[in-house]
Amino acid sequence: MIARTIATVALAAAVASTPAGCQDSRTPPPAKPTPAAADHGTARIDAPAVRARLAKLKVTVEDTGNVYRRADWPHWETVSGACDARENTLKSQGAKVTTGPGCKVTGGRWVSPYDGVTVTDAKSLDVDHMVPLAEAARSGTRSWSRTDRQRYANDPRVLVAVTAKSNRSKGDSDPAKWLPAKDRCGYLARWVETKHDYRMTVDPAERDAIAAVLRRC
Repeated sequence: MIARTIATVALAAAVASTPAGCQDSRTPPPAKPTPAAADHGTARIDAPAVRARLAKLKVTVEDTGNVYRRADWPHWETVSGACDARENTLKSQGAKVTTGPGCKVTGGRWVSPYDGVTVTDAKSLDVDHMVPLAEAARSGTRSWSRTDRQRYANDPRVLVAVTAKSNRSKGDSDPAKWLPAKDRCGYLARWVETKHDYRMTVDPAERDAIAAVLRRC
């Protein structure tokens, strides 16, 4: 009993002698919460800035009368040396990428941001437009010239190398109808940035779906 009392007094004295602001190394500080754990994984984003940018977008019904025609949006134009926009995306977003004649990609390693799948065969990849061309056509771009459409379709900032499976799943859907399995907050940040930079519109359901996810980012 005496030994236990002495040990208790000694421990109390040790705690009292600890300098202010220091912690007992045996008691780690509380762990910081991980962001958006329920959101299937996410990159850190400036959520307030994304919400502010979203609030600046014009909200209106989709312009379904502006029918998308692939020929009206010239893409895979040459953008760097012999590389077209697709090849340039594969080169810039992969690791240890090798190319052959005419900038044809012959090898490399990519991690698809939509589903986290690692790919080593470029043939298994699609290059997606962050805002799909058909969705862009419905988003207040009726007055765009052919040059405007071509500029968007080949802009490296809006091109993403992803698995063909995830790209086909997305199709031309907006975030009210489709979200990636991975990094939803990062995806929506890029979606909003793209629509903001190109002065595209959002429809009410799209805006509400984006806002709902951003509240968890």
